[in-house]
Amino acid sequence: MKDISLHILDIAQNSVSAQSKNIVIDIREDSRTDKLSILIQDDGRGMAPEIVQRVTDPFYTTRTTRKVGMGLSLFKQNAQQTGGDLTVESEPGKGTIVKIHFVQSHIDCPPMGDMPGVMMILVGGTSGIEWYYKHTVDDKEYVFDTREVKEALDGMDISEPSVMRYLKDMIRENLKELKG
Repeated sequence: MKDISLHILDIAQNSVSAQSKNIVIDIREDSRTDKLSILIQDDGRGMAPEIVQRVTDPFYTTRTTRKVGMGLSLFKQNAQQTGGDLTVESEPGKGTIVKIHFVQSHIDCPPMGDMPGVMMILVGGTSGIEWYYKHTVDDKEYVFDTREVKEALDGMDISEPSVMRYLKDMIRENLKELKG
C-alpha cells in the first residue's frame, strides 16, 4: 500500500468484521524519538493464540473468500523496512490490539496519507460502531470521538453527506494545526 492511512483502513475493517462495537485508532508522531507509533484496538471477537501466532503470515487467513491475508503482513513488512515492527495481542471474546512502530525519518517510511478521508469511510460505512481517533504530534494532540460528535449533532445522522463533509474538513484542519 502506498500510505499508512490505507493500512489503517484495512486493519480497522478487520475490526469491523470481528463485530467490534468500539474501535480506537491512536497515532503518535514523536520527533524527539523519531518514532511513528500506531495502535488499533477493538473489542471484537478476538483470536485464539494459535491464530495470533500466524496472523502476520501472508499465506494464512481465516477468510473463506480468498486464500491469502495480506493486510497485517504487508503492514509489518513496511514497518520492519524502517527498523520498526508490528505486534498483535488478542484474546477470544475480549478483542485485539495491533501495535505498529516506524522509524519516522527512514527513507522507506510511507507517508501518512489521507486520514480524514479514511476516518469518514470508517464512520460513514459502519453504523453502530463508535470510533475514537487520537493523533498526537510531539506534545499536541487532536481527538475525534464519534460519541461526542453524535451528542453535538443532537439526533442528526452522522452519515448525512453534509455532516460527513464538515467532519472531514474539521479533521483535516485540526491535523494541519497539529503539524504546524
